[in-house]
Parts: sequence; C-alpha cells; structure tokens
Amino acid sequence: MSVLDQIDFDHLNTWIGRTESVTDTVTAGLVARFQATFGQRLFAGAAGVPLGLHWCLAPPAVPIEEVGPDGHPSRGGFLPPIPLENRMWAGGAVSFHAPIHVGDQVTRSSRIAAITPKDGRSGPLVFVTVEHELRVGDQVKVEERQDIVYRPPRAIEPPQPVTVPAVPDGAFVGDAVTLFRYSAMTFNGHRIHYDFPYVTEVEGYSGLVVHGPIQATLLMNAAAMAHGDEQIRFEYRGLSPLIAGHPVTVTQDGAHIWLEKPDGTVTFDARYAPLAN
Repeated sequence: MSVLDQIDFDHLNTWIGRTESVTDTVTAGLVARFQATFGQRLFAGAAGVPLGLHWCLAPPAVPIEEVGPDGHPSRGGFLPPIPLENRMWAGGAVSFHAPIHVGDQVTRSSRIAAITPKDGRSGPLVFVTVEHELRVGDQVKVEERQDIVYRPPRAIEPPQPVTVPAVPDGAFVGDAVTLFRYSAMTFNGHRIHYDFPYVTEVEGYSGLVVHGPIQATLLMNAAAMAHGDEQIRFEYRGLSPLIAGHPVTVTQDGAHIWLEKPDGTVTFDARYAPLAN
C-alpha cells in the first residue's frame, strides 16, 4: 500500500469549499520595509504599492502554542491537515487588476478549491489549491490562485562541501538577512528560512531556503518592467530549491521569464500576459 493509499481523502475533501476572510491596512511603514528589502528590483512605475506586497498583508497570527514543529501553524485550521510532514509553496497565478495604495483597507477572501494527490518523481505529493480575492471596498484589486504542496521528509544525507559560484553581474543573492526580513514582514515562522540546524538536519536541505514568494516577487516585478505596466496576469511555479547565498539571474524570452543559477538550474519559472481592459 502506497503512502497516498493510507491517507483519508474523504475526510480531507470536507475542507474543499471552506472559506475565510481577513482584513489588513496598508501602512507606509510596511511599504518602506518592503522597498528596503527589494530595492531596485521593484517596478518603479507602479501606481500604488509595489507588486508582491499583498503577500505581506494579514498573515496568519496563531498563538505560539498552536505552532507546529516546522514553524507553520498546526494542521487542521483553514488549511486541511495533510499528513505529510513537509509543506512548500509550489506555484500559482496572480492577476493585478488595479493598484493598492497606502492607507487602503484590504480584505482577502480565500477558498479551498481543490485537494489533489499525485505520485511525483520524488515520491507522493498532495497539492492544495487556494483561491484568493483581494478587495478594497467593492473593487477587486488582485485575484490569485495559490498551489501548496505537501510531501514526506527529504532523505537526510551527510553534509557535503558547498561551493558557491562567483556572482554574475545583476544577479540576486538571497542572504540570511534578506530571508529574515521577509519572514518578519510576512510573519512566516517556517524554520527552513532561518534555522540552519533544522533545515539541514530535519528537512534535508544543504542550507537556508529562499522563500518562494521572494523569487516570485523578483520575477513579477521584472515582468512588469519588461511589459511597462503592472496590470498583468502572472503565472509561476517553483522548480528547484534556492539555497541562501547562491546567485540567480532573471532571464527572459518573450513572455517567458525565469530565475537561473550559474550552472543552468532554473529555480523559478513564470509566464505573464497583459490583462484585458
């Protein structure tokens, strides 16, 4: 019997259709911290707050006793209690309909849209699809689909020497300070981003892991720069973990845009298109 056969999907599927709604106010301080973290990599032509800042709004703030061993909120709240240990942001799609401004009160309405098991090359996976709509008053500002993947723990291997290549011109390097700042802005307690013993000894990575939303933020802003406008639909997916200290370069071919390491490994891949007026 496979791992997926042992999961009670009839129970998990009762989460499909569940909703929640949260509200937050965009402050000048949050925008300043976001801009200080990403700097010149943000689209300067944005009519409101920078693209990607919406991921810093109304993050889950559960009591510390309700935090799981990985630093995420314990399973079984809004998100279903998938019984696979590791959770990652796999990808999604965002449509930026209208800018959000400092002072806006933003309401995010979320819905569990699907729970999908899959046997991947690396083993059993369960994908949870969450749909979000961000409104200011009656106006939809952002629509989003978020794909979260759950999987068993990675195999723990003896540590190997890690050689970090020279940094190409214009490359992005996610260091520990950048990861700390982003975790703080998003109230993200996932230990793979700041706890070196945990990420290497428990989850089996070679170092701290750069957040998926950091990489998506780099690409969506680069896409807006290339397009010359922020009203785009942006679809993205994570392909390979990006370890802190390793450089990646934004590379583009038409509407296809991705982050690539010096050895040719693609960590994040995306496509974008203008939104119809």
